[in-house]
Amino acid sequence: MKSSRIVLGLYTLFLMLPIYWLVNMSLKTNAEITGPLTLFPQQLTLQNYVKIFTDSSWYMGYVNAVLYVLINTIISIVLALPAAYAFSRYRFVGDKHLFFWLLSNRMAPAAVFALPFFNLYQAVGLFDTVWAVALAHCLFNVPLAVWILEGFISGVPREIDETASIDGYSFPRFFGKIFIPLIANGIGVAAFFCFMFSWVELLLARTLTATNAKPISAIMTRTVSAAGMDWGLLAAAGVLTIIPGAVVIWFVRNYIAKGFALGRV
Repeated sequence: MKSSRIVLGLYTLFLMLPIYWLVNMSLKTNAEITGPLTLFPQQLTLQNYVKIFTDSSWYMGYVNAVLYVLINTIISIVLALPAAYAFSRYRFVGDKHLFFWLLSNRMAPAAVFALPFFNLYQAVGLFDTVWAVALAHCLFNVPLAVWILEGFISGVPREIDETASIDGYSFPRFFGKIFIPLIANGIGVAAFFCFMFSWVELLLARTLTATNAKPISAIMTRTVSAAGMDWGLLAAAGVLTIIPGAVVIWFVRNYIAKGFALGRV
């Protein structure tokens, strides 16, 4: 028992080391970062964080990223719920092939769709908007959400649908008042994965934006100047980028655990 705790402690330490080092770098000056190795900041500074919170080109990157991630998550769940219900409850010609085709979109590299989306959004005036990235990410997140939700919906007995119909519930009322609460865990799991994919995706977010809707992940690639790489600023941005994901994981941790228990995640 004691040895297992030691192993678990060492493994946790190993996982936390990169995060500690990122925080450590964010509190140092560039001169100290590029100098001799130090385990703690010798000259503690918050200037890297101050620059991010006072420079609109930096903090707007977080605003843009949060906006298109939330828009994408909402759209993906709203579209995936009826689709997953249809795949779970009904049988129609080509349903298996259509379901596989949806998943194949999730398997395709984002680079395949970058140029078509770029040309399309340029033509319709969506380029360099948060909607451009949010809608582009739906191509990958909707199939993922459908796949996750279909498993949760299939776990709900069909008799509940029939009983609600006998009791006089219209389908919209049944779906919103009875069915959605029953699959709340699945919705939480699907929303989590949609959020995380959209938050960390870089290629489409960088290709489909220029200045007005540039997300923080794309801004972080532009820290090179004539003086070299601004390591401290980049580390501070990385620390702040981790926080939203950690917050989301904290709130949906129980849903994720139940999703693993049901075998669909």
